[in-house]
Amino acid sequence: MDAMARFLRIAVALLALAGIGRAEEGFWLPTALPVEQLKTNHNFTPTSEWVDHLTKTAVRLNSGGSGSFVSANGLVLTNHHVAADMLEKVSTSAHNYYRDGFYAPTLDRELRAPDLEINNLVDIKDVTDRVNAAVTTKMSTEEAVAARRAIIAHIEKESTDKTKNRSDVVAFYEGALYHLYVYKKYTDVRLVWAPEARIAQFGGDPDNFEFPRYCLDAAFFRVYENGKPAMIEHYLTWSQRDLKEGELVFVVGHPGRSQRFLTNAALEFYRDLRTPYGFDRFRRQEIMWQQYQFEGIEQYQRAAGPLFFAQNFRKVYDGVSRVLQDPAFIAAKEEQERAFRARVDADPELKQYAGAWSRIEAAEQAFAAMYFQRFMLEVGHGFESDLFVIARGLVRRAEEIAKPNSERLEEFQESSLESLDQQLFSPAPIYADMEVGRLGLSLTTLVERMGFSEPLVQQILAGKSPHERAAELVAGSKLADVAERKRMADGGKGAINQSNDSMIKLALLVDPPSREARKQFEQRVEEPERQAYADLTKARFALAKGQTLYPDATFTLRVSYGTIKGYKDGGQTIPPWTTIGGLYTHAKAHQGKEPWDVPDMWFRAKVSGGRLATSKPFNFVSTTDTTGGNSGSPAVNASGELIGLLFDGNIYGTASSQTHTTLSRSISVSAAVIEEALRHVYNAGKLADELTRRQPGPKSQGSQGGIAAVTTAATKP
Repeated sequence: MDAMARFLRIAVALLALAGIGRAEEGFWLPTALPVEQLKTNHNFTPTSEWVDHLTKTAVRLNSGGSGSFVSANGLVLTNHHVAADMLEKVSTSAHNYYRDGFYAPTLDRELRAPDLEINNLVDIKDVTDRVNAAVTTKMSTEEAVAARRAIIAHIEKESTDKTKNRSDVVAFYEGALYHLYVYKKYTDVRLVWAPEARIAQFGGDPDNFEFPRYCLDAAFFRVYENGKPAMIEHYLTWSQRDLKEGELVFVVGHPGRSQRFLTNAALEFYRDLRTPYGFDRFRRQEIMWQQYQFEGIEQYQRAAGPLFFAQNFRKVYDGVSRVLQDPAFIAAKEEQERAFRARVDADPELKQYAGAWSRIEAAEQAFAAMYFQRFMLEVGHGFESDLFVIARGLVRRAEEIAKPNSERLEEFQESSLESLDQQLFSPAPIYADMEVGRLGLSLTTLVERMGFSEPLVQQILAGKSPHERAAELVAGSKLADVAERKRMADGGKGAINQSNDSMIKLALLVDPPSREARKQFEQRVEEPERQAYADLTKARFALAKGQTLYPDATFTLRVSYGTIKGYKDGGQTIPPWTTIGGLYTHAKAHQGKEPWDVPDMWFRAKVSGGRLATSKPFNFVSTTDTTGGNSGSPAVNASGELIGLLFDGNIYGTASSQTHTTLSRSISVSAAVIEEALRHVYNAGKLADELTRRQPGPKSQGSQGGIAAVTTAATKP
């Protein structure tokens, strides 16, 4: 589809934006579901037991996606594209599991993922009062940052010591609420099954964010404890029912980041600086990986996952840009803000919050001045390299663990160290040619964004061009060797400071200015905005008489709901689902050319005695509100049965971080096609039996210390 046609389609969707805040919009906290909306609009009232069970089946992967338990024996379902990183890491020169797929028919053949961590939420506690009590209005921003960091570190360590589980304090509504999320952590995770990349991402980049679709974007892992499959109490049962148009569906997952409640000043900054930069960054990466693929068959396969990632985010930023540049959207947001400000100004009780808008505007202006310094240095966009990430981790680890826990950077606090070390000492392969390409491109961006004549830039380049310097840095590092990393970590600051490793020396060089960029951001942007947005949230809650708004996404567990529903696109009626038979028709329409080439196993299954039930749904769409990070989330019906696996959105959902329109749709793989594929394409009937075996449903803990217990307490801003 050409750019103009895509623009017109998005423009049509934007005409519906006057309906911002529709009933089916929202990334709802499991502790504060919109019960009245569900009852009124769908005649469904979730019980605390239903919520507690459903949310305890959900998991989060540290690779950046969602998943769910689907058997009592530790089986986890997620997307192929979420598993892609691990598929590449466990592949060998003889077996490319990302390209060709994988199946372990017995436990002893399951492959251990080298550095995958899976988190399962087991408890939520409201700690708002404890955090707020530690930060007073008399403090300077520097004091407030330190005090907030200290109390959060204390709460997390206290919980970790008590429960032996991962414990994260999460801010909601930009700091109006603080909840302690307690996760059971699994680090022995093994690959069970994944299909070929060709069927998982069928249609490739041209079909991405489109519908109809035919993607088997699914994969299974298994979590282990003490060398044996973990015994799981809360898991989803596999639905054997047919899909129904209009059926209520829930998506339970971990949406990454959204910016739906920004002030107009913040939205302008996002439009004018952040979004164009993000689009340019991923467009460059896309071109780089495409060029890299021409260097050979191994390079072609290695770059497949990173290329898909870059293409996906290039489209996301393109969609966000079109929304933020649309006068209708901006006008609607401006009118909302004017009305809100007028109500705050007119209310004597709320007028104390009226200065929040100007504080946010000042913080955004400060952010604009330091934007590229922060992203190039501290966030690391100027040094995109696994070797550099390891080097920085070693350098900072030696520095931070010598400090009291309350004074450390949050990623080096006691509650996070185990997860950090798993990443630092991962045995996953590092390819030197990929490192040189990535680092060369990012150093080029650093030069452009910070200025060639900047003294620090000149020190980083050391008299070389960006690509020459990248090759020199990669060649001069031994950190691809895990034993060398452990030797450096064991040697502490002494070994770090005496090291001649090129990446260690680079990390030492840029650490002081990187820390300063972080400090400036925390004190001049993050803390002022946290306080200002918290004030605006208090005003919203007061005007709404309670917590009736969902918070922006934070890669924490949320529940979205909607219905299975098609839509109209350019006068064409789009059905709510595709069928298995439609896969072959779609391939034929493109003459079976890549990326519409159906794998041989699928053709054999089709012609060998009609084993495949070609009328069963392949992919389906729903009105559920989802965004990046939701990939791998289960789609479940009102009975709590798994009916699908979310993997994408349609073209109208590319700007889901900013808004949810009436034409936005989430796209899921149907549970039916996963079962059909396992039984009749991949000879994995044993795995299908594990999924569909009717075992007694897990007992729910209800509100006795469970997740649903906070439902009413969470309404306090």
